[in-house]
Amino acid sequence: MNLRQGSWVARTREEWQEGNIGDLLSVLLCILAMTIVMTTFLSLVQLVNQKTMVSQLARNYVLRMETVGYLKAEDEAALRQELEDYGITEISLEGTTRNPVTYGAEITLCIAGKIGGEHAFEEKRVSTAKH
Repeated sequence: MNLRQGSWVARTREEWQEGNIGDLLSVLLCILAMTIVMTTFLSLVQLVNQKTMVSQLARNYVLRMETVGYLKAEDEAALRQELEDYGITEISLEGTTRNPVTYGAEITLCIAGKIGGEHAFEEKRVSTAKH
């Protein structure tokens, strides 16, 4: 079977056509652009994931606060430690209910800080004391 008759054609060095460097350059630029887009996407997904974990943590602690009517000192220390474990910095709990309230009174958990050291966030949960 002659190679020229099949779908694959054997070519000698003289038969190759000269290519255009612009074609190769455009392909390389597209690959570079896709790499940048994917890297940015993955870093943003990580930030959203950390914020979601903080929201879930806030929900758990506001449920604890409902049972006693405020954020106890040991719960506050545990909350700060868990936030630090998630990579949260500059943690502030300003506005959080830290003194006992009566049954049915409003309790608040406010968490503020920075995710990744540069993206500020604030998580606020409000509920009623059911102790």
